[in-house]
Amino acid sequence: MKKKKKQGKKRKWLILPTVVLLAAIVFSVLVGTKVIRINTLLAAGYPVQGIDVSHYQGEIDWAKMKQQGMDFAYIKATEGSAHEDKRFDKNWKDAKVAGMLCGAYHFFSFESEGAKQAEHFIKKVGDLKGSLIPVVDVEYYGKYAETAPDVEKVRKELGEMVDTLEEKYGRKPMIYCTYNVYRKYIEGAFDEVPLWIRNVYYPPEDIGRKWTLWQYTDRAQLDGYQGEEKSIDCNVFREEKGQLNNYVIQ
Repeated sequence: MKKKKKQGKKRKWLILPTVVLLAAIVFSVLVGTKVIRINTLLAAGYPVQGIDVSHYQGEIDWAKMKQQGMDFAYIKATEGSAHEDKRFDKNWKDAKVAGMLCGAYHFFSFESEGAKQAEHFIKKVGDLKGSLIPVVDVEYYGKYAETAPDVEKVRKELGEMVDTLEEKYGRKPMIYCTYNVYRKYIEGAFDEVPLWIRNVYYPPEDIGRKWTLWQYTDRAQLDGYQGEEKSIDCNVFREEKGQLNNYVIQ
């Protein structure tokens, strides 16, 4: 009987590592196939958290955003050379009243001149003293998701927008992009411009330069907004909280 008990214990010790191994394999597959997103766990280790919003989030309770640990917010202001986000003015005003550190962002159009897009943004947003540096959101949309626009043309127009914004605000704007856009248009051409990288499935890759902001999820669920979009984009700042002031326009 004693011998059988020992054999039973041995079997248990053999089964346990097998179960652990199988669980690890299943977890790896789910992460690899993007069924499970691990970014939320990893992003929790960064001390500075923030959101980016547009009219899709509808009415926003900015005090609640602060209560949930959001340290900063980027708010959509303009798109292309004519479009304005319909909730920018209210979002901007309410966020400021709540004491949220804010920045405004522009959705870059591949069909408009860069200088005109910058002028449109400046006209809408105006003075940014005490706010975060502006952001130019460069990503594929519509037909360009299938057929990427010409590299030299995009770099030329984006360069004109960056230069016009820097001339107005005395600081280089930040560029938001995916890795595909970064490698095709940004790398080697805008190395002095702060980078806001999007990777909602995995941690940021090593691209040979530091990122400033990382958008780690587009599926966050927070309290305090009522819009057609039920999720909200969340981001982290790479450095410590005090260093976020280095990105504020004086």
